[in-house]
Amino acid sequence: LPGRRRTAAAPATEDGERVYAIGDVHGRLDLLRQLLECIDAHENTLPATGTTSIVLLGDLIDRGPHSFEVIEFVRQLQQSERNVIALLGNHEEVMLDTLDGETGALGAWLGFGGRETLASLGIAVSDDGFDARDLVSRMRERIPDEVVEWLKTLPLSVRSGDYFFCHAGIRPGVPLRRQRREDLLWIRDAFLQSDADHEVVVIHGHSIAYTVEQLPNRIGIDTGAYANGRLTALYLERTARDILTVTG
Repeated sequence: LPGRRRTAAAPATEDGERVYAIGDVHGRLDLLRQLLECIDAHENTLPATGTTSIVLLGDLIDRGPHSFEVIEFVRQLQQSERNVIALLGNHEEVMLDTLDGETGALGAWLGFGGRETLASLGIAVSDDGFDARDLVSRMRERIPDEVVEWLKTLPLSVRSGDYFFCHAGIRPGVPLRRQRREDLLWIRDAFLQSDADHEVVVIHGHSIAYTVEQLPNRIGIDTGAYANGRLTALYLERTARDILTVTG
């Protein structure tokens, strides 16, 4: 997905590019399958185009019941004929930090969803405490090396025309090429509360809202798959937009 600076009054994708951006899946494989069926049905109503890309905005894992299955499913999608781009989310980053043995990463990860991912790997974590070394060792045994390497190669962002896709958002006032990894994965208030013109419209997840948030400078599409059973895709093609949401 190449990009260029916005010049038109209305934001648009690159010519010939159709994009479906999907918000935070968080282990809800059932909703992801359902949403992909909706995307197929939606696209069947449209004329042929140059390319169709499906962009997952990160946080495939944690909190929901089928985290590892989602990873495997998305990897398989990428190996199919579909053009699927999975971005890194902060939850994937913390799991990778845990696997690398970073001090404190395991405790933080378990505190915001890692237990569900471990459960999807067949690893139970006792409420009475755990041995960190043993837990990380069991994770390394259960997660294939090729999956870890795949997660490490996930991009932080992608762009099509006037749209910039990332997991959490960007730091206002900082050029896109100089955005920090930490902000792309973790930023909240400084980005969400900003009305600055970013010279692109940022498509992001990370911060839950019950409905899609469409503002002039950003569109938030994390509608809380794990929390309220709503997973959303945003369709973009030139200046056209549409919202597809499934519930479960």
